[in-house]
Amino acid sequence: MAKPAKHKHSPFKRLLYLATGWISLILGIIGVVLPLLPTTPFILLSAWCFSQSSTRFHSWLTSHKYFGPIIQDWQSDKGIPKKSRNRAIIFMWCGMGLSIFLVGKFWATLSLICIGICVSIYLLRLPLRAETN
Repeated sequence: MAKPAKHKHSPFKRLLYLATGWISLILGIIGVVLPLLPTTPFILLSAWCFSQSSTRFHSWLTSHKYFGPIIQDWQSDKGIPKKSRNRAIIFMWCGMGLSIFLVGKFWATLSLICIGICVSIYLLRLPLRAETN
């Protein structure tokens, strides 16, 4: 994750990053209650966008009670909990399976399967760390 920018971008780009960060954060919050919408990727995207546009919002998000640990885990080289990785893979494939069933188009099925395989390989290659309870 990038360090917060010292406003090195043009005002338009900063506004674009800021808007994308807030939209991503809202989608991440919705993903907490909607099982098929992922939370973590949206929170990570919003942290990156805020790092490019607003030191204040980036600091707020990285120190947030609920979302801060997600970002800190991602930034650390310690890995992710095995339980979290497995849960992410299971929910992703359940969501993709439902999408494949509902859409029923060959090209969509093929695309979703390819994406699912690539994301699964990525998640399976991440280093694991011990669970902390």
